[in-house]
Amino acid sequence: MHLLWFLIVGLVAGWLAGLLVKGGGFGLWADMGIGVIGAFVGGFLFRTLGIATGDGLIGSILVATIGAVVLLLLVRMFKRA
Repeated sequence: MHLLWFLIVGLVAGWLAGLLVKGGGFGLWADMGIGVIGAFVGGFLFRTLGIATGDGLIGSILVATIGAVVLLLLVRMFKRA
């Protein structure tokens, strides 16, 4: 069940990141992948900076979305180069 919630949070985070970053997303599966990887990136960034968001669903989506936005910006930066 945890895997299902993790994928749902990744999907929502990837979709939100696609909306926040200029341009559309990369499609359902790519957005979910970016969201899941973004959750790891966001968790690392928040732990490194000492920021706590709690253990709830909203906090998880917030951290994953911020991580996915950072990841999308990096992917788009290297994609242009």
